[in-house]
Amino acid sequence: MIEARHLRVLRAVAASGSFSAAARELGCTQPAVSQQMKALEQSTGTPLLIRTGREMRLTEAGQALVRHAAGILAGLTAAEEEIAAIAGLRAGRVRLVSFPSGSSTLVPGALAQMRAEHPGTRVSLVEAEPPRSVEMLRSGDCEIALAFRYPEVRGADPAGAEWEDLVVRPLLTDRLIGVVPERHPLAGTERIGIAELAGEPWIAGCPRCRRHLVEVCENAGFTPRIDFATDDYPAVFGLVGAGLGVAVMPELALESVRPKGIRTVAVEPLVQREIVALTLPDLARVPAVGAMLDQLATAAGR
Repeated sequence: MIEARHLRVLRAVAASGSFSAAARELGCTQPAVSQQMKALEQSTGTPLLIRTGREMRLTEAGQALVRHAAGILAGLTAAEEEIAAIAGLRAGRVRLVSFPSGSSTLVPGALAQMRAEHPGTRVSLVEAEPPRSVEMLRSGDCEIALAFRYPEVRGADPAGAEWEDLVVRPLLTDRLIGVVPERHPLAGTERIGIAELAGEPWIAGCPRCRRHLVEVCENAGFTPRIDFATDDYPAVFGLVGAGLGVAVMPELALESVRPKGIRTVAVEPLVQREIVALTLPDLARVPAVGAMLDQLATAAGR
């Protein structure tokens, strides 16, 4: 295997014409130069220098290797400088995947602060709900995934098990609240039990949210009649505002839109979802990823 340090010695010998002159240029001893040249010739399996008296000239193989050495060493130097820049947050990238209500509430402030503090780091954003966002993280399509999980009303913790190989950065706890039409009989009520909505048509969100809604309702003694299902939070609020049903929505979703024609009401039992940022253990040691995780935590108020 040809080593970069050997190529540097070969270039110095070729430029200076002798081992002693190369040693002075490189700041080492002549025997050290001789030893490294022997190692390089052993690696290539052919002589690179011809010694005639006090003169030294390159063989054809030596000339070819010197020509290539310039580009190889230049490329290594560029790579070293780029890595140093990334390590120092002067360059690099972070690809972020977030669910929609996180994209419109937590992410903008975090991205703005990241750009202000580390302008050389490029940050991109795409949207995906968990578990798709977690799949993207594991497949190498992003460095950070914003995700959420609900407490399991039946005692298991599949979400926790799903993330056990990842670095989990808790961000905040997001309370779920009832959403009813503004003319609904319960619209002026401060707090209700979720079972009081048992006879209502329901509007549900993403698959993970729908599954948890069914579990919470069944735990309260009824199965919700879900007439509409959509991943789009403004659509949920629009359907509720039109009097087509009721919903239970995260508070972050309310922050992200200005719904019309609805009223919110606290529901019991209290249901919360945990908002987290996920990354892989190796990625967590990358400075740009660590900085972005810190900005997300700051944006979440931690």
